[in-house]
Amino acid sequence: MPPKTKQQPAFKCTECGAASLKWFGQCPECQAWGTLVDRFESQTAGRIQAATISESRAARPITEAPVDNVAHRPTGIGEFDRVLGGGLVPGAAILLSGEPGVGKSTILLELASRVAAKGTTVLYASAEESVNQVRMRAQRTNALHDTLYLASETDLSTVLGQIERLDPGLIIVDSVQTVSSDTVDSLAGQPSQVREVASALIRVAKTRGVPVIIVGHVTKDGTIAGPRLLEHLVDVVAHIEGDRHTALRFVRTIKNRFGPTDEVGCFEMTGEGMTEVPDPSGLFLSERPEPVSGTCVTVALEGRRALPVEIQALVQKTNAPNPRRVTNGVDTSRVAMLLAVLERRTKHKLSEYDVYVSTVGGVKLQEPAADLAIAIAIASSIRNRPVRDGTVVFGEVSLAGEIRRVASANLRAAEAKRMGLAHVVDPSIGSIDRALTAALGN
Repeated sequence: MPPKTKQQPAFKCTECGAASLKWFGQCPECQAWGTLVDRFESQTAGRIQAATISESRAARPITEAPVDNVAHRPTGIGEFDRVLGGGLVPGAAILLSGEPGVGKSTILLELASRVAAKGTTVLYASAEESVNQVRMRAQRTNALHDTLYLASETDLSTVLGQIERLDPGLIIVDSVQTVSSDTVDSLAGQPSQVREVASALIRVAKTRGVPVIIVGHVTKDGTIAGPRLLEHLVDVVAHIEGDRHTALRFVRTIKNRFGPTDEVGCFEMTGEGMTEVPDPSGLFLSERPEPVSGTCVTVALEGRRALPVEIQALVQKTNAPNPRRVTNGVDTSRVAMLLAVLERRTKHKLSEYDVYVSTVGGVKLQEPAADLAIAIAIASSIRNRPVRDGTVVFGEVSLAGEIRRVASANLRAAEAKRMGLAHVVDPSIGSIDRALTAALGN
């Protein structure tokens, strides 16, 4: 009896590479949807032969490799250029992501307008809005230029045809999840479609030496929708973030092959579009004639920027068995830890009080350097004693009540001095007891 031939896997997941005998809507291994494709591989396939390497393509020592300086071309938007490392690089593929309504299309239309104003032909291909909709928004934001061309296309081949016809100096595609290729048998937004569309646009960028900006949607957990491969293919991954209840927007880079990834651009969403905020230092401070208890100013770092931020705390007596802990803009678990440190190390009976902690201006503080300011704001509220006028506080609080060092302390102190905050309480104070005395008095 002849031996049975081993059945080969007919499908393969484009996300994790897992093989399957049958097609599933969801990959059994990584749980990704719509990623199994027909990839029958035969075990009888021949081996890949080693190629003959010519002298011009031979590997050489790194010390002998040629050095080509990357030329950044400013866009005219200083904050966006700051994030990109100086401007757009010819042939660069840039992915801009963000939540719906945060301002991705608005800022890119403004960028297209600034570049077109220099005489460069710009193609703005929107697969989500009609030409009339984009035209109305451009008129409202004063972004009308004769060298800015609009196209409303959802077919990849048509977008590529527009590029061939115009030969633009900048290409913007909004968005990669809504453009599809007829060579791929799946719906727009599926991983295989996103991969094909992105690969084609990146090839255009590299072969023509033209920067291409691609808009990407995000999922509910904040990650970019589509295959993870998308972020590896592009040269720059930028993300725009901000609370829809506030006008402030931050643009930061997650990946940048042509510059740093620790820069942040600040913008304000207005009725006339996205406006640059070159100096956002005063946006997160309250203006009041007299000091108020429960407030404390710290200096947070956003990329390389030092931003003074006011933290407010309110402590209210309660008879409830489980006191409330409400936070806005700061980490709830970190506030709970600071409350435990204050109660144990400074003898404040906070278990009998409701505690509310918030930041001014809707800014979110994630770094531990804000610990000391949060603790002092809470202590100031429970003592009903305001922090000394002109005081700025920063430092990480340990469970032992010690104040630990934080990054860029000199930069924070210099920014505080520029804002007129001369009394600095920093990690050199040593312990939280001494910090409370320095900020609030005995």
